[in-house]
Amino acid sequence: MAIDLSRMPKLGFGMMRLPQKDGEIDIDHVCRMADAYLEAGMNYFDTAYVYHGGNSEKAVKEALAKRHPRDSFMVATKLPAWCLKTEADRDRIFNEQLERCGLDYFDFYLLHSIEDGSNGDTYERLDCFSWGLQKKAEGKIRHFGFSFHGSPEYLIRILDKHPEVEFVQIQLNYADWNNPVVCSGRLYEILHERNIPMVIMEPVKGGSLASLRPELEAKYKAARPEKSVASWALRYVGSLPGVMTILSGMSTEDQMQDNISTFRNFEPLSEKEKALVEEVRTEMLNVPQIGCTACRYCTDGCPMQISVPDVFRAVNTMRLYNEVFRPKNFYNGVVGQGHGRASDCIGCGQCEGVCPQHLPIIDLLKEASGLLDV
Repeated sequence: MAIDLSRMPKLGFGMMRLPQKDGEIDIDHVCRMADAYLEAGMNYFDTAYVYHGGNSEKAVKEALAKRHPRDSFMVATKLPAWCLKTEADRDRIFNEQLERCGLDYFDFYLLHSIEDGSNGDTYERLDCFSWGLQKKAEGKIRHFGFSFHGSPEYLIRILDKHPEVEFVQIQLNYADWNNPVVCSGRLYEILHERNIPMVIMEPVKGGSLASLRPELEAKYKAARPEKSVASWALRYVGSLPGVMTILSGMSTEDQMQDNISTFRNFEPLSEKEKALVEEVRTEMLNVPQIGCTACRYCTDGCPMQISVPDVFRAVNTMRLYNEVFRPKNFYNGVVGQGHGRASDCIGCGQCEGVCPQHLPIIDLLKEASGLLDV
């Protein structure tokens, strides 16, 4: 059964950053937020086996399964590759998730965080795609998909091999549209071309697009004084065709009410507003970068086999997008393919002798090592 996008709420309740009290999830607070969200006519709750150490799924039982009719809400959760050793682990974890959530089926079920290499290889080795279809046939899953953190090329290979996938969850926001590590724009284009519904995570980039430099916030406030800065990021994503649901990891009732107000009577961005977002993005990303053009003249003769352009790509991403995890993960993936670390540089100067941009590569690799090898 195909997903009816008209029935999907634009705003999804992400349960990765739930409010806490004394080091534990504040269930009473979660219940109030869930009630307000449902009362606003929205009903998509996204959790995972590993969120809050497994306690996010338990919060589903307390806030939803015990308190609301089953047909009044939808739950999405995920199977984690890093917890799988054998095929038997698939059912063991799945059954544990049903018990934790107090449910007898999941509306949406995802293979968690497919990326080039380890996680994707694990799902293939343990035949998790066929397993997911089997669970769907058993009525334990209504819709089957995956969340994705890999390259555009890998996404194409996965979709070509597994046309049975019904939806895909990706990171997308206006700051990351051209991010060379996240590749939000290209991932969106691939999925949209294939008419595959998308669930969007990190629309506000972990909260960083909810609070900008004062001069950038002033641009938004001048255009829509009554609207929050975060609402611009959410409306940007919500204006894109093919987006099924946009997840927001809401931790407070104020965040919940602000997001509900954005989506209750949703207004797509006008052409003038799109131009303003582009102006803000351009100014936000106007920070110094390493001027590497990735010609790779430096790599052939490197005695330590350091992939200098990829090292600089990771550093530039950290500078531009104010994030650490994804660039480091990308860098470690490059090293895992047999390339040297930035710290392996012996200062021979071969690279600097052939660099058309005349970059001080030795010094830049020392700086990179301080960011990436810690």
